[in-house]
Amino acid sequence: MGHNVIESVVQFLKGFLGAFKKGSTEIIEFELRELENIFTLVQMGFFIGIPSPPPTILIRTMPHLAREIFIMTKRAVEDDVLSEMAGVFDI
Repeated sequence: MGHNVIESVVQFLKGFLGAFKKGSTEIIEFELRELENIFTLVQMGFFIGIPSPPPTILIRTMPHLAREIFIMTKRAVEDDVLSEMAGVFDI
């Protein structure tokens, strides 16, 4: 009976630690996405009027924006009904 209790405690701890790791990983992934968004905003903020870093820094960090640039170009090419309606109504 003592061996069964020990196995139960070990299984409980494994499950608890697994859930803790999963939660921690999700939080870190969310923070990474937000940091990528902030990085992109700093790099491309001049489009919306935010002062940008010096051009030499922009050029050196541009390779890190490859994924964001891919997403932006993909969205620009996709059909966007709302944008088309806004264009028709001259909004």
